[in-house]
Amino acid sequence: MPDAALHITTVVSDGFGENGYLVRCADTGELVVIDPGNRADRFIALLQEAGTAPTGILLTHAHLDHIEGVAVLKRATGAPVWLHPADRPLYDAAVGQGTMFGIQVEPPPPPDHAWSHGQIYRFGACELEVRHVPGHAPGHVILYSAAAGVAFVGDVVFAGSIGRTDLPGGDFQALMAAIRAQVLTLPDETTLYPGHGAPTTVAVERATNPFLSPQYGGSRFA
Repeated sequence: MPDAALHITTVVSDGFGENGYLVRCADTGELVVIDPGNRADRFIALLQEAGTAPTGILLTHAHLDHIEGVAVLKRATGAPVWLHPADRPLYDAAVGQGTMFGIQVEPPPPPDHAWSHGQIYRFGACELEVRHVPGHAPGHVILYSAAAGVAFVGDVVFAGSIGRTDLPGGDFQALMAAIRAQVLTLPDETTLYPGHGAPTTVAVERATNPFLSPQYGGSRFA
């Protein structure tokens, strides 16, 4: 199994259908939560079953559907929140984002730590490499485990599609350039865990994703 070093549980949010992930380091048992969405209750239940608190609440970006549960989860676990600083304005506007969709959102607490490109986040014996991939959101990052052969890609790439760029801070050309540099350079067998929908791989998306064909600038050789 390519993700043998990590045990990954997907938690799908109500409404937006956003994928959050509970990720356990298989060797040592430490846990992280990635993009909790609005199912903080489910994450808390899973953490209670595991009998441990997460070492961090890791955010790929700050769009509403990925951060709705941060306040509740932070209050319940005390885990530090990680966010790229370029997405801080979106994060601070969480309540306003909710208003746009008719959703009441508890303001999330200030992030505890800031992502930087190339940073290595360690939990237990496991590591996640931080890659800055702007375009869908200014501070979007993906979290890549070379040892496990997986990447948590948020809303950068989906099975057969890419993240939308018509939201505030979106930039299609920036997204395509970042996908070429930071996603398509990963090994073909890398499993991509997206913010919506089913997992896929770099090889499948390179071969079949219409947005990543060379004429759209998706080839890593373009």
